[in-house]
Amino acid sequence: MIVITGGAGMIGSITAWHLNTVLDRDDLIIADRLTQPDQWQNLVHRRYANYLDKDELLPWLEGSHEKIDAVIHMGAISATVERDFNKLVQDNIRYSQQLWDWCARNGVPFLYASSAATYGDGSHGYDDESGIDALRPLNGYGYSMQFFDQWALRQVREKHPTPPQWCGFKFFNVYGPNEYHKERMASVALHSFSQFRELGTVKLFKSNKPEFDDGMQLRDFIYVKDAAAIVAYFLSHPEKSGIYNVGTGQARAFKDLATAVMTSVGRKPSITYIDMPQDLHGRYQYFTQASVEKLREAGYTQAFYSLEEGVADYVQNYLMQPDPYC
Repeated sequence: MIVITGGAGMIGSITAWHLNTVLDRDDLIIADRLTQPDQWQNLVHRRYANYLDKDELLPWLEGSHEKIDAVIHMGAISATVERDFNKLVQDNIRYSQQLWDWCARNGVPFLYASSAATYGDGSHGYDDESGIDALRPLNGYGYSMQFFDQWALRQVREKHPTPPQWCGFKFFNVYGPNEYHKERMASVALHSFSQFRELGTVKLFKSNKPEFDDGMQLRDFIYVKDAAAIVAYFLSHPEKSGIYNVGTGQARAFKDLATAVMTSVGRKPSITYIDMPQDLHGRYQYFTQASVEKLREAGYTQAFYSLEEGVADYVQNYLMQPDPYC
């Protein structure tokens, strides 16, 4: 039995898709708390044994006689604009610590979501082998992920009880099907598609830095199917533990992404540049690019979708279909 928290979220539900379709596993427990009315649709194509509210999970684990093969912890508050740090502490730190402790006591592998938001403005690079304590996230969400990464490493360093396998995944800019509930926090790919369909143009932020032209802010965009494949790889290699970047290692411009979306729709691209919202000033990453050497050294050799390939699959096989859910 595999437990997936955040299993009705984008990465969690696509991880379940990968386990269903690639590994032919349906012995899944999905735990989540749905925050949007249609989010349940992320689950309708999945095969799984049971669904639990997030607050039901720990009591269920404590009382269950099921053999748990792994806990894949993708559940978190992922909004970079969340200002209530107490909520971030409870959901992104305390809940993760409780699951870690349960896995350590019961000898169960623990694979969890971290974030590239931990790298802040990138002044210390994007190397998952570098000194983690020097990183300075730009928002409370990023810091909550950073705190848990530091806490996990401290448990190992100080020889506290740890799960037999533990992996933290620093997800970069993930896009793809089943993100429709994320509203403002959805990917630029989804926003671009929606805007282009409605307005005939795509809105991108103007640059506030002279070294970046408008629309040429750079991010490491990774298709959600690649992100899920990486999680499944480590699930199948319990001898490997640590914190790993989950990106392609190739930064691309937002202009490239928007153009790929519009081209995939089959129409001539049109971009309109707009001012960045005030609440993002000083908290916006202008460049991210994952170092993926550690991931490759761990044995993950599968090629990534290119930006154009991932966008084409997303747009043509999901967004343009009557049922866009994977």
